Amino acid sequence: MIACTGRPFPGALPWVQRLGLDGPIICYQGAQVRLPDGEVILDHGVAHDLAMEVIRFARERDLHIQAYRNDELIVGRDRPEAHQYADHAGMEVHVVGDLDAAMGPTTPKLVIVATSATLEKLLPEVRRRWAGRLNAATSMPTYLEFTSVESDKAAALQFLCDRMDVLREETVAVGDGRNDASMIAWAGLGVAIEGSPAEVQAAASRTIPGPGRGGIKELADLLVGS
Repeated sequence: MIACTGRPFPGALPWVQRLGLDGPIICYQGAQVRLPDGEVILDHGVAHDLAMEVIRFARERDLHIQAYRNDELIVGRDRPEAHQYADHAGMEVHVVGDLDAAMGPTTPKLVIVATSATLEKLLPEVRRRWAGRLNAATSMPTYLEFTSVESDKAAALQFLCDRMDVLREETVAVGDGRNDASMIAWAGLGVAIEGSPAEVQAAASRTIPGPGRGGIKELADLLVGS
């Protein structure tokens, strides 16, 4: 079993350890694959100049945006949205003032944090604007995330399958966010959680009930039965 998450590595690792998993971790929306000791075995960041396009876009609309440097969450301004995200991800906020100077040559991803209504309106616009240059998807209703076109959960999963000699047909992927859609579509068995966005359910072979409603048992019974 492989953890595949949008969380940065420092926010993902405690959950992976609690689950007792000891394999590679797909993190940062697939931009990185890390071993539990932190070693990076895949890294596809957003180039600095392209990241700055997104940052300027967010600033012009007075939207909170954050980047990452050496596994640190960095922001230009100390806003409540940064702490909302940091509390959820289990990270600290580092206010750097000038993201242009602080970010480095690449960042694993960029995140705009705003209301779900704002992001639902924004998503089609940013997908058109950066089509073919960036991937954009909501991971949570209030998080809009940008990664390089080489980076998504499907590409990271394929990388690990090639590395571990696992056939695509032998994989199962489960998710409930737009950032999961590519992985669900790629896997041999793609499973969406009931109530997921339409594009996630469209990518899936089947759906299962959500947390606390027997979905994992249903999936386990299906896999054991097959």
